[in-house]
Amino acid sequence: MAVPIIPLAAGIALILFTIYKFIIFPAFISPLARIPNAHWTAPFSPFWILFHRQQQNDTTTIHQAHGRLGPVIRLAPNEISVNSVDGGIRTIYAGGFEKGNWYSNVFSNYGVEPMFAMEGHNEHSKRKRMLSNVYAKSTLQSSQALSKQTDILLRERLHQRLKAEADSGKTIELYDIFSAVTMDFVSGYVFGLKNNSDHIRRKEEGIQLFQEFKARQKYTFWPQEMAGFTNFMKRLGLKWLLVPTWVDKANQDLENWLMSMCDKAESTLKASESGEEVAIEDYPNVYAQLRNTLLKDAMKSEKTDVNVPIQQQVENLRLQIASELLDHTLAGFDTSGITLSWLAWQLSRPDHQNWQRKLQEEIKTLNGSLDAKAIDNLPTLHAILMETLRLHAAIPGNQPRMTPSTPTTLGDTESGITFASLPPNTRVQAQAWSLHRNPKVFPNPDSWHPDRWIDSDPQIQREMSRWFWAFGSGGRMCVGSNLAVLDMKATVVGLWGSFSTEILDDEGMVPNSGYMAEPLGVGSGGKKGIGRDRRFLRCKLTEVEKTG
Repeated sequence: MAVPIIPLAAGIALILFTIYKFIIFPAFISPLARIPNAHWTAPFSPFWILFHRQQQNDTTTIHQAHGRLGPVIRLAPNEISVNSVDGGIRTIYAGGFEKGNWYSNVFSNYGVEPMFAMEGHNEHSKRKRMLSNVYAKSTLQSSQALSKQTDILLRERLHQRLKAEADSGKTIELYDIFSAVTMDFVSGYVFGLKNNSDHIRRKEEGIQLFQEFKARQKYTFWPQEMAGFTNFMKRLGLKWLLVPTWVDKANQDLENWLMSMCDKAESTLKASESGEEVAIEDYPNVYAQLRNTLLKDAMKSEKTDVNVPIQQQVENLRLQIASELLDHTLAGFDTSGITLSWLAWQLSRPDHQNWQRKLQEEIKTLNGSLDAKAIDNLPTLHAILMETLRLHAAIPGNQPRMTPSTPTTLGDTESGITFASLPPNTRVQAQAWSLHRNPKVFPNPDSWHPDRWIDSDPQIQREMSRWFWAFGSGGRMCVGSNLAVLDMKATVVGLWGSFSTEILDDEGMVPNSGYMAEPLGVGSGGKKGIGRDRRFLRCKLTEVEKTG
């Protein structure tokens, strides 16, 4: 029986087209075909890199590939990773490359995108201008409110908790301590001290929120990297096979918790605006700045009815405000808590006791002061923090961007390894983990050497600063980096100015190898969860001579 010619030809054509589109073109003809493949399947499928992201070991896997193959590698048919400054992060992150939906799929709150998740450059820049002044270094160092908050949080609340736990003879879980302190710092400055989390004193509440927050992070892979498939499973009523139902409840609990602080901050602000006296430490600095600027912007809009009462206008902006500030609060406490935990681990190790003693001697020169400028000028403290941020960046993983419609060249201009005419909408990324481990810039890159930030000559210092990427770079650099550095330095002064630390159990201080680098911990739950008996960094604290 004769085979119909037209269906046969159509079938052959379809097979040939499929081979060309999914094998020949990506492997041999695409501009990306010239880039070394991190894995042999990279030109044909994203499965290899998706597997490692789901396993949360993609950061170290990509770093190893860069070590073998050079500054530019191909991770998937439409994705590359770059590990260079000139021709790399300067081009991508200072050149207006836009974010894709990778961010909005996970970092949106209340169904509203915060600044961090905004894809477009213009909307992001507009929001950042609203907030940049309240987070400026000069503003923070001269803020009487923040100075008062720092004094209360460290001299009173933190010192009392540490002394009580040290006197009890129990081991102290420092990861829990630092998470509580950084949460109180950030939420205090954002919402006012009387409206903040108060987790230093509310120990159990703080631990519970910390556990819920960290446990849910393990399931962000599916909506972030496999959004289409996740939505398909949701329509089938099977999303629970990917993301447990308790994750949605945990997200809702976090949103409700943050909204309650917004509501309390609004009440404080209304009281202040009506002439009531509000203690300086209780004023909601960031909330007020964002709320008033958004309100002013809304009143300029032609869509806004000027006859609507101001309070109704504020209510209309409620979700925008809450979404933005939830992002600031969670990101601020999480990254700083992780960094301080690694800093404490390094300082408390037997082979680094000399650095702990040197730090304590330097803290004594403050004569008990917690002045932000004086603390910021301590060279040993600065070196210890910078080296910890370099070696243990809280977010060492990929920061994706999309190539623009114009022809793009990426690579390492210093070595001459570059690739031109990269197609539009290619996912490109860099990661702090690899940038911070360039042996030409950071000799012995896997070792903790704070002295590199003190003893190096100015030219080497400048080169290290160029490759330092703990807070990102360009217009989308972390807006709260100055507050993070200030509260971390102040916390170090508050703790090691009064106590010495000695490691009793650090078995759990193994870093996650994915987007975040928090210590994984050991004990209940394993890598799949966080339990109340989880162990990270347990130390013995010994009170030292008062510094003033």
